[in-house]
Amino acid sequence: MIDATLGESGHTYNFLSRFPDLSIIGIDADSGIQAVARQRLAEFGDRVQFVHGWSQDFFAAYPAGFNRPNTILADCGISFWHYTCSGKGFSFSVDEKLDMRLDTTRGIPASELLARMSEKDIADILYRNAEERYSRRIARAIVQERQRGAITTTAALAELVKRTVPASYRHGPIHPATKTFQAIRIAVNGELAGLSDLLEGALRTLQPGGRLGVISFHSLEDKIVKDFFRKHSKDCICPPQAPSCVCEGRTVTVLTKKGVTAGEEEIKRNPPSRSARLRVVEKIKEMQ
Repeated sequence: MIDATLGESGHTYNFLSRFPDLSIIGIDADSGIQAVARQRLAEFGDRVQFVHGWSQDFFAAYPAGFNRPNTILADCGISFWHYTCSGKGFSFSVDEKLDMRLDTTRGIPASELLARMSEKDIADILYRNAEERYSRRIARAIVQERQRGAITTTAALAELVKRTVPASYRHGPIHPATKTFQAIRIAVNGELAGLSDLLEGALRTLQPGGRLGVISFHSLEDKIVKDFFRKHSKDCICPPQAPSCVCEGRTVTVLTKKGVTAGEEEIKRNPPSRSARLRVVEKIKEMQ
């Protein structure tokens, strides 16, 4: 099995505990959380191998002829550890440097991204990545604020958003900066584009008869997963202008038509599961 988003290793720990003959490759872009997973999984010895990096890169470079997995799982959620222990500025509940990179050896931190981008691009990111209704207003405030000095901490960004949005939004059921932080995190880590590449690579790597499961936590992720699975479950995916079918039909069977969501008891035990949706397909033949 491959756990494409190892995180704190909750999924991998349970799989290894339940299936004594199973071995797992665990991939994560964050070396800090991978160190946590190594400690947690130490009891399983060489049944688990660790890869530091992005899953889409791992699948793209997967060696031909190498032993292929019959199970792949990708959990798109950001771990609770990232919000509480990483110190990278994923949460506005603690004042930290505004970084948000899962892999700090690549890319640029969120503070630098906000310093470089145009007002229009910031607004587009807020709307596209989180459907933030006040995206233009917040983007304008960010550009005005950075003329007085760089926005370098989570507290500064959260307070800026809070005083920018209308009072009704400010005192709503969620913190007014929630969507802004989500949108910027997605942009910093290229999460949506990376998800498409991950799905493509995972399905190619999976051996026929194997299963690919993906857990998403917001509608943007879920739409990418749903559309990808729907495309590869069609009897023909040739372009309309093709004179005849050359794709040789569908490559997967969808096993979760509407996706699996958490029940009331699970939500009580694990509140973040409220937003989770699991979709699974079974690969029936090689991709053409």
